Amino acid sequence: MSTQNLLLVLDLVGILAFAVDGALTAIRTARVDIVGVLSLGLVTAIGGGVIRDVLLGVTPATFQDWRYITTALVGGTLAFFLSRQLTHLSRPILLFDAAGLSLFAVIGATKAQEMGFGPLQAVLLGAITGVGGGTVRDVLLNRVPTVLSANSHLYAIPAMLGAAFVVLANVAGFGTGLVAVVGALVCFTVRILALRYRWNAPLPPGAPPL
Repeated sequence: MSTQNLLLVLDLVGILAFAVDGALTAIRTARVDIVGVLSLGLVTAIGGGVIRDVLLGVTPATFQDWRYITTALVGGTLAFFLSRQLTHLSRPILLFDAAGLSLFAVIGATKAQEMGFGPLQAVLLGAITGVGGGTVRDVLLNRVPTVLSANSHLYAIPAMLGAAFVVLANVAGFGTGLVAVVGALVCFTVRILALRYRWNAPLPPGAPPL
């Protein structure tokens, strides 16, 4: 499989994971019908990529390739019909969210570098790609976005770590495909460990404990 095809597969897997995550979150936290479920799944899945592409000054990939929206709608539909089995389980939502975060962070950083952006900008755009869709979803659900919550158990930090790994490896001359996979695993591992051991980012001095 070529590097370009591998990145496309990772992108579509990330969209599927985030669509399921967004749809299940909507079902669990709000009273929504099938339109609401599919809409919030779609927003979660494509929001970060759209924000990234707008910042990169290009037409969002979502509107150039039918597979992106189709994959997001498939994920939302699966969540809708399997909601009874999944809404009582918090672990699947967290796993889908961690997978989407990881895949989108490395894809965002890789695309930024391919367009000639510097390392710091690429890391930032990778993180934005990872957290953007979930942030828009939380705003629509009238919740404090996970990325801004003091009790998020590390959200933006794993995305930045995964993106930074990809950026540094690419600068060092390593191949893009395998680097993207390893970078996603770095992000996913840190996020899962943070959830398991309840790690949080430091609070400001004098802030009340969580």
